[in-house]
Order: sequence, then structure tokens, then C-alpha cells
Amino acid sequence: MPELRVLISGASVAGPALAYWLARYGCRPTVVEVAPALRGGGFAVDFRGAVHLQVLERMGLLDGIRSRDTGGSPLRFVDAQGGQLAAMPPEFAGGEVEILRSELSRILYEHSLHGRDGRASHPEGPPAAPAATEYVFGDSVTALDETADGVRVTFERSAPRTFDLMVGADGMHSTVRRLAFGPERDHVSHLGHYVAGWDLPASARPDLAGRSAGYSEPGRMVSVGRVPRRAGEDGYAGEAFCVFAAAETCYDRGDTAAQKKLIAAAYAGAGWRTPELMATLPDAEGLYFDAISRVDVPSWSRGRTVLIGDAAHGATLGGMGTGTALVGAYLLAGELASADGDHRLAFARYERLLRPYATRCQEGGREVGAFLAPADQEAIDARNALLNDPVRLAAMLDTGREMSAGISLPDYPQSPAAFRTAAANPGRPGRI
Repeated sequence: MPELRVLISGASVAGPALAYWLARYGCRPTVVEVAPALRGGGFAVDFRGAVHLQVLERMGLLDGIRSRDTGGSPLRFVDAQGGQLAAMPPEFAGGEVEILRSELSRILYEHSLHGRDGRASHPEGPPAAPAATEYVFGDSVTALDETADGVRVTFERSAPRTFDLMVGADGMHSTVRRLAFGPERDHVSHLGHYVAGWDLPASARPDLAGRSAGYSEPGRMVSVGRVPRRAGEDGYAGEAFCVFAAAETCYDRGDTAAQKKLIAAAYAGAGWRTPELMATLPDAEGLYFDAISRVDVPSWSRGRTVLIGDAAHGATLGGMGTGTALVGAYLLAGELASADGDHRLAFARYERLLRPYATRCQEGGREVGAFLAPADQEAIDARNALLNDPVRLAAMLDTGREMSAGISLPDYPQSPAAFRTAAANPGRPGRI
């Protein structure tokens, strides 16, 4: 394992989590990220159920993440006059603990920089010790050429390098998946809705996001609110969130202005305070816009290349993707260490352990668009009635917890030395 050269594409969640575990087992992985730095802003992500919390605890992160808990995302659904129709409790969207995605990425990034002896490197200043993970920002993979003993990787900016293994942790629109497994259209299915979110500009009316509220019309929902943890950010005025039904549309993912026009067109003529929210779009920064989709790849590995997180089993919303990504990072690194770097054995074990769990979790993404933006008034009324029924709501929450707990984590040794001890004593507990 110390000799294993691993390149990970993507520095959001799955990539740094995998880098942490590989470094803990003695590797010095490299992470390449197309963005020039860690991404800021963004919305909250959640962890729910015993398995998610168990992984965070084994990483030594649970207490730190709980200290940054947003408190969940309560939401009132209102009518056109602002009268409350139903309420979504914080734990419905926020699980046991919810954290801003940007804060989670920063925590995982810094955690992955810890040296093998526990000393840490700090990105803002001179390192206290050589970082356990190498990060290359502002670059991306453009070609993969696998040979008998490695993968020669061509980059957009850096000189080509050869690695033993290539890991695609670069999200729903994975470049690594496209290069190694084929075009996106073969693996990503549109589920009938689009989702958008943006920070309100400082010029927005102060009362616009005064209290979290959402408004539904057939096929479209818009909401606005504030995250208390972001209250101290300069210029933070709140954030908007939208879900709307639409057939798959071709658009340039790099053209923010075109995306804003698509969103505005989808909400033309909508009631409540929707026109005010749409008026904030032209000046909004940090727009998030994507289809609600699902990723299905017949095999998560091909030769020396393997997929993890959303690149392998993504669901845009409702699929417990963040928690599953951390579970996957734990399993992939643990299996590589257990197999002493034999990628063929490790990749097969990783997929066999994770795929049934990830597939069940993905199913939640199929209904999330229709739940948030029901197709007709009858479906809107049924959604609101469910949210107003404590018994049915509790049952839904319990189902989600049970689904997230539907895997038993192997108890891998927690250091290279412990793996050597386990290998020398095969009759003693090691990998379950």
C-alpha cells in the first residue's frame, strides 16, 4: 500500500474522504480538482442513520460536524397570500446532522492532509509536515491510457503522469466516467425535473427571506429562507431554491446566463412572491442548476479505474448521496488495504458490498421531484396532508433511517501496522 500511486479526480466529498483513508493506510494519494480552490457557498447536506454516523465517528469527524450543525432545514408551504398550508420539520430534510457542503468539503480536505504520524499540514501556511495527500487545483484529466502496470494520465495543464490506479470521484457529470466507461447519456437518466438554487444578492428586500417558506403550483415549487450558520457572512441575504418539472433540455453547463433564462421562463406567471425571487436572478452569484437525475453504471470499475460517490451511483436529490459517498470511501480504501493493493480483488469486493445499499438509497431520488413540485393541485393537497399528519410523517422518517442503516460496515484494521498484524494472524478478527 505505501507504494500505491492513486489519482483521485474530484475534491468535493468522496475524493477527500477516500484520500484520508488511503493516507491512513500508508499511501500518499493525489487529488486533482478542476476548480481553482475548494468551492464555497452551496447548500446543506445531511447524514442520517447509524451507518452514516458510524463512518463519521471512525473518521474522527462526528463531533466536529455536529458542532457545525445547521439545525436542519424547516420549511413552511404557503398559499399565494402567504398563509401556512403545511410544515416540513427540520429533520425531514436535515437528518440527524446537517452541515453546509462547503464546510464539509473543507473539513474533509484538511483531514486528508494529516501526516501518517498525526501531524497536520495547513493550506494557508507552511506545512508542519509533508502533506499526506497531494492536491492539484485548477486542472483536470483529459485522457487515460491504461497499460499493464499503470494508467498514464494526461491533464489539461500539468505534465502527464502515470499512476497505479485512477479514481473518478468527480460527480454526476464525471469526466473520468466519460473517458473510461463511455458517454454520459449511457449512464445518466433524467427523472423529469430540474433543480436550481442561488444566494440572494445583497440588494434583495430584507423581508424576502425573513422566514423560510415554499410555494407550490402544479409542476413547480419555489422557496426562500436563511441558514442561521451563514448569518455572519458578508452580504448574505438568504437563498432561493426551486424545483420544476420539465423534459430533458440541452443547455451549456458553463453558461450561467442561459441557465438563468431557463429558470425565469419556467416560473413565468407564478404567484406568491415568485416574481420578486426571479428578479434577484440576474444579480445572483453561485447559481446551482442541474437536472434531477440518476446514475447507473453496470460495473463501477474497468481495469485500473474505479468510480466512487455520485460518479458511480448519484441521485441529484433525495438519494442520501453524501452519506453513501463516505461509506463508499471507507469501503474502497479498506478493501484496497485488505487486498494489499490488488485492485482487481479490492474493486470487486467494494462493489459487492456497496452496490445493493447504494441502489436502495438511490430510489429516494425518483420521487423527490414529484414530492416537492407535484404535478397537479390534487397531488399538492395530498403532499400537504401527509406533512400535516404526524403518524405518516414519522413513518416516512423511520423508513429513511432504516434505509440508511441497511449495510454492515466491515471492521477494518485502522493502520498499516494493524493490517500487517491481522495478516500474520488470520484466525484473529480483522476484516469482517
